[in-house]
Amino acid sequence: MRIEVTFTDRVGIAHEILAVLALRRLNVVGVEVDPPLIHIDAPGLDPAALPALSDALRTITGVQSVAAIDMLPGTRRRLHLDALLAALPDPVLAVDRTGRVVVASTAAAQIAGLPESRLAGLDIGELFGEPALTREMTAGGFRMSGREVTLNGQPFLLEVMPIVDVEAAGAVITLFTPSRLGERLDAIQNFDEGGFDRILGESPPVRALKARAARVAAMEAPLLILGETGTGKELIAHACHRASPRRDKPFLALNCAAVPENLAESELFGYAPGSFTGAQRGGKPGLLELAHGGTVFLDEIGEMSAYLQAKLLRFLNDGSFRRVGGEREQKVDVRVISATHRSLEAMVADHSFREDLFYRLNVLSLSVPPLRERGHDILLLARHFIARAAAQARRPPGRLTPAAAAALLANRWPGNVRQLENVIFRAMTMSDGGALDAADLELAGAGMQSAGVPAEEADSWEDAVEGFERTLLRRLYPRFPSSRKLAARLNTSHTMIANKLRKYGIPER
Repeated sequence: MRIEVTFTDRVGIAHEILAVLALRRLNVVGVEVDPPLIHIDAPGLDPAALPALSDALRTITGVQSVAAIDMLPGTRRRLHLDALLAALPDPVLAVDRTGRVVVASTAAAQIAGLPESRLAGLDIGELFGEPALTREMTAGGFRMSGREVTLNGQPFLLEVMPIVDVEAAGAVITLFTPSRLGERLDAIQNFDEGGFDRILGESPPVRALKARAARVAAMEAPLLILGETGTGKELIAHACHRASPRRDKPFLALNCAAVPENLAESELFGYAPGSFTGAQRGGKPGLLELAHGGTVFLDEIGEMSAYLQAKLLRFLNDGSFRRVGGEREQKVDVRVISATHRSLEAMVADHSFREDLFYRLNVLSLSVPPLRERGHDILLLARHFIARAAAQARRPPGRLTPAAAAALLANRWPGNVRQLENVIFRAMTMSDGGALDAADLELAGAGMQSAGVPAEEADSWEDAVEGFERTLLRRLYPRFPSSRKLAARLNTSHTMIANKLRKYGIPER
């Protein structure tokens, strides 16, 4: 039985309390003193004898109460600590001031292939096969930057947190696998990314894109996304990942056009210790290792060098690769989604892109429509960007005037959605009114082409509107040479477009 005694602290009171139990020939196997409490574990104490024992203890000066408890606090704390260590997914080791293991988590014991009792007392440098590691840790007071180590043939990033009293009394060491780091990186980079619900648009091309993307998302084969710059290819790639069986694993991206060849290689494949001057000590995992089980998105794949194309092809063939400067083959399970605004077929024809790699990447494909083919999605996106810009500026959201809406629909948008977002943001920044007019878009540098009769030359509102309609239809008809195609482009009725074409004599006879 276990009891808790509340007392007023004074010299010798704990000894007097234990003496009472000794007189009753009760064996005490555990005592924890934490004034004003003393906890005692006496297995031979009968619950029926507790009242008599309580009366005897209360005769001691300073003893206030005696109560039965189910467990000593120290025992409870050890049980909770063991449960916590067993639940930690990452291997954790506690070491003393000399660098020897004191406590190891269940995950650490499993990775090391040793029972926890065998791990206790091991030198941390010997455990990782790096004797100098212990000296490095202790010499620096266990303050050191993260580095890569190998335990039982597996690479880990080692993170050290010193336990400081007056001086370093040891440290807690946590080991992270590359995939766990990838999950954290994914959570930081993509915390606000959504699925297909984040792709705004109700035009027929966008509905068709979403339907096709939902089907290819569930497949494990490589996916190639084609589309002009600024159309949102990365957003599509992320939505496909979120709709795939890999949704709970990392989604990591590399822009092949944004980094030089040698850096792109180390970013994608990682590098071994001592690979080059300035390299992180202990090596570094690349995106393929960090994204194990998930997806790697290679944007602007058409800009990848011939050397990297060959290395990527080898990985796509069997899932294996070597780090830069490394000798060990590694295998990871990663789906590759790539994207480009260039014509890879033309690049294959002029031998600037490998034909075999093209066929490996182009197992599944999606084509993202340009903004100019999305009809009134332009206005839907514009209103969305207006609301976002207004929230950033902490002002009420504005609205588009008919003239501004017409100007947005008439523009060709060579920069697509990204250009539209920039235009709206600049217009909202420079406009003081509650509505955005066509003049605000011009002021923002949108480069809108003049449509219809200039306002200062129009005799009436009707003349200005007719001038704009005539100019718009004349510009669009050569690319959409029928009333039905033109109506689909402008997301309006076929009858209205047919009437307007007859009214303005389009096409000219």
